[in-house]
Amino acid sequence: MTTNIGSIDRVLRVIIGLALLWYALFAAPTGYNWIGWIGVIPLVTALIGSCPLYSILGLSTCPVKRA
Repeated sequence: MTTNIGSIDRVLRVIIGLALLWYALFAAPTGYNWIGWIGVIPLVTALIGSCPLYSILGLSTCPVKRA
C-alpha cells in the first residue's frame, strides 16, 4: 500500500477520529452514540498512512517526493 495521506490530513483524521470516539464513549446517552464508532476509520487510515477511498478515486494529499 502506498502512502497517500499527507501530514495535515493525517492530523485532522486523528482529531476527528478521537472526537467521534469520545462521543461514542463519554457523551450523554442519546441513542445515537453508536455513530461515534465511525471514528475508528479515520484513526486507522491515519495510522497506516493510506486511505482506500483516495486510492479508488486517484487522490493523494501526500506531497510528491523528488529525488
